Amino acid sequence: MANNSALADAKSQGTELWDVAEKVFPDIKAEPGEKAYTFMHTVPFEGSVGLVNLLTTTRLRRKGFDTNLILYGPGVLMASGTRGFPKVGDEAFPGHMAINNQIKTLIDEGAHVYACRFASGALYGFPEDMLMDGVKPFHPLDVLDAALSAWREKAFQLNTWTV
Repeated sequence: MANNSALADAKSQGTELWDVAEKVFPDIKAEPGEKAYTFMHTVPFEGSVGLVNLLTTTRLRRKGFDTNLILYGPGVLMASGTRGFPKVGDEAFPGHMAINNQIKTLIDEGAHVYACRFASGALYGFPEDMLMDGVKPFHPLDVLDAALSAWREKAFQLNTWTV
């Protein structure tokens, strides 16, 4: 039978339950000129994948990679520049603006962020000027050409596809 006292003590705030100092794999940094592409076809706020991959893309940027975030399909909704409640930019509850804030961090730190014009207009009915400042709209045929560019450049690719 488990020691219930030890389990109760584990719930004390500040108790470290895991070894966070040990890293199993080397801490890779980008070599000069290396690139990374994150392709996201995901519905924002329908799960954690959108935010987690934005955080991963930020980490790639901070490791020195020339980083490109390609938003297409429902992923373009992540770059909406009109999110907020009751006013644009207002955070209705803690974490409500996490996706926009992370995209802003990426842009501020030098990442290139792109959103598909077709998805923005044809699927979701918002014009490109409603995208966040710093997000570059692109032609829908550029989704494939961005992937081919990444392949030619031997860039790291992270692909997320959810519906």
